[in-house]
Amino acid sequence: MFDTLIRRIFELSASQPDKTAVAFKKETLTYQKLAQKIRAIGTNLAHMGIKRGDRVLFTALSKPEMAATYLGIQYCGAVAVFMDKNGTPENSAAVYEDAQAVLFLTDKPMKGLENRIRLFSLKQLYATEAPGEILEYIMPDENDMAELLFTTGTTGKPKGVILSYKSVYHILSNTIEGTGILEEERMLLPLPLNHSFALRVLRATLYIGATAVLQNGFAFAREIEQNQEAFDCTALAAVPASMEILRSQMQDAFPRILGKFRYIEIGAGSLTIEQKKRLTDQLLDTRLLNTWGSSESGGALFLDVNNAVKNGPRVGAVGKPLPQVKVRVLDENGIPMNKSDADHPGRMALKGDMVMAGYWHRDELTAQTLKDGWLITSDMVYTDADGYVYMLGRADDIINVGGEKVSPVELENIASEYPPIRECACIGVNDPNGVLGQVPVLFVVTQDILAPDKENSADNGLKLPEKFSEAGIQTFFASRMERYKLPQHYVTLTELPRNRMGKIDRKKLREIWENQGEKDLMNPVLSAILARRSIRKFTDKPVPRKLLDMLLMAAYHAPSGHNMQTWRFSVLQNAEKIAQLKAAITEVAKKKKVSFYGFEQPPCLILISNDVRNADGCQDASCAAQNIFLAAHSYGLGSVWLNALMTLCDEPEIRLLLTSYGIPQNHRVWCMAAVGYPAAPGVTLAKKKDVVFYVD
Repeated sequence: MFDTLIRRIFELSASQPDKTAVAFKKETLTYQKLAQKIRAIGTNLAHMGIKRGDRVLFTALSKPEMAATYLGIQYCGAVAVFMDKNGTPENSAAVYEDAQAVLFLTDKPMKGLENRIRLFSLKQLYATEAPGEILEYIMPDENDMAELLFTTGTTGKPKGVILSYKSVYHILSNTIEGTGILEEERMLLPLPLNHSFALRVLRATLYIGATAVLQNGFAFAREIEQNQEAFDCTALAAVPASMEILRSQMQDAFPRILGKFRYIEIGAGSLTIEQKKRLTDQLLDTRLLNTWGSSESGGALFLDVNNAVKNGPRVGAVGKPLPQVKVRVLDENGIPMNKSDADHPGRMALKGDMVMAGYWHRDELTAQTLKDGWLITSDMVYTDADGYVYMLGRADDIINVGGEKVSPVELENIASEYPPIRECACIGVNDPNGVLGQVPVLFVVTQDILAPDKENSADNGLKLPEKFSEAGIQTFFASRMERYKLPQHYVTLTELPRNRMGKIDRKKLREIWENQGEKDLMNPVLSAILARRSIRKFTDKPVPRKLLDMLLMAAYHAPSGHNMQTWRFSVLQNAEKIAQLKAAITEVAKKKKVSFYGFEQPPCLILISNDVRNADGCQDASCAAQNIFLAAHSYGLGSVWLNALMTLCDEPEIRLLLTSYGIPQNHRVWCMAAVGYPAAPGVTLAKKKDVVFYVD
């Protein structure tokens, strides 16, 4: 059987014309409107001289216009070439020239490159109505090139994956079968749409006749909840790193929010064993799937995580191939192995109608990768008697320790169960002693966990932060792995380097290791700045007066404009007074429609106020607050800025309380600094990388 997504959408536009096909915030396209847009874009491209087989590059925005443009290109017989919406002009020009494209549809500035590239506004094309005579859609041959998907892989040099119409159809069919997506599904898709995982989910969603809800990434968990509520989303496509971001941001609300999805497919990377167990425990009514896939094959191995966790040994599997996908394990000579296991792994090879046609203008690489219809991967795997596949890592990532093979994935799986580690990654490096050839190095992002307070056993149930230590993890490892597998070095990072899809960038880790001298720049002050997180939930343990004195000393040693020092630091530790202030702010904020959240009954509040006649009052208070937060972190305390009072402090009910604290009438409270011992880890928020510019 063979079909195209375009033909299927035309069919759906007749059978369910008013159903939403694609949505982004308030922008929506019904199936009927999507079909109209596809025809209009395809016809207009043909009028612009685009012919069958021409490559057309376009910016893959997470908006409905992306789906219409992608399919509009194919409607006129051209080949769709996807460009990352965050790609630089130079990257875009390189892909354009490599693909020998004839047109780039984008609205991004391409200053200085206009003479090398034929440009046209994607927005303008999307908004343009079809001319009088609509171009007729001609069904392509199944072996015609449909898409050219450029991927950097592990080399960093882009290579174009050629997907025929047959490949595209079988990739989307495998996704439908592997996930069990239904026609009534509303799929939340917060992934970059130039990536193979997001693309196959989008194709499958539209082909089955469901609704795709697009979102610009996972940076803000609140967007997940808002889209879930607005569109009643039933499914989610995510990557392992984004699941950790959501868990960190949502904290206690994570099971409630994510538990509303019927199923979650997690691709573009394997979950650790610890993640599989934890997610299964937290999301009891949600079907969890972990999928192995690639740009060259689409999703090919599917793992029902819930069942794998119940069936102990399979929890470490990466997945099982669908019936129409064949898997072989090849030895070092490329010969199929009759039997493989953890001690005797080999390279994974796949075969099926979903496999790519080859690499664009890379005949030698194509010949190395495709042999007799088999796709030879770089993944080292073994299989069990039931056909489940277990991943040890990429062939060039396997660590050779004195002749013994060490899997970085196995080491990471075990390390991830050590509570003070939030995430980790392992690579092999040359043995500094020149004895073992290679040794494992573990890069860790740590987290403080709460453990019993051993010094105060009388404090019923009191827990204090426990930090990562090399001695602690070595003891943890000792009973769980052979001695030769133990990491020889540990490198602590504030975050692991990742690519756009959240996969760990091992090449960058090797660069970090080779540039160890740069660690001298990471002093305790900078480490504290990078490691500090806002803490909103606290234990009942009071903050000792001697620590408070140190925090306040840090505060009044902050910079002050013109050295005015007109600030005041009012400290509240009385639980009743703190509760009274919270109640008053809550009531007034609701009345004045002021956003107010995160006030979780801290054991201590430091109100930072300043004379309203001081034009630098806000800046002075901000500097003092930052000093308090960093000093608190250095003592193992948590802190957070609560800012409602800066707009409400002159309301009569609030001012009455502030006056009772001795705060002068002419003072505005710029910040309430909540301080205490953390009851839960802080939230790790994604940081924008494109905000720093050096001006020569």
